[in-house]
Amino acid sequence: MTIQRFETGPRMSQVVVHGDTVYLAGIVANKAAGKGVAEQTQEVLAIIDGHLAKAGSDKSKLLTATIYLTDMKTFAEMNAVWDGWVSAGNTPARATVEARLAAPPYNVEIMVTAAR
Repeated sequence: MTIQRFETGPRMSQVVVHGDTVYLAGIVANKAAGKGVAEQTQEVLAIIDGHLAKAGSDKSKLLTATIYLTDMKTFAEMNAVWDGWVSAGNTPARATVEARLAAPPYNVEIMVTAAR
């Protein structure tokens, strides 16, 4: 079975497709870095939409999502954006955890897997 990689760098690929499964690396908001969780979540979800489209998928085909927040006190704020974005009736299996992210300006990171 063929493996496709998109936006591949020396350390990682942003998107990997194996068969009919699309794996995305953890996505952070570069333009909204340092801003609130809602704005960062909006940017992250827009990036996810773009990566899924490039791989021939979309958010209605999400299988799993892992969301990392630097502060669980922002859980409701992130969920307000997520709930407006996620495909109704097609919600993925999901986990949300509190974690220190790679750099202080990042408040949210999301990693998803989808079918094609």
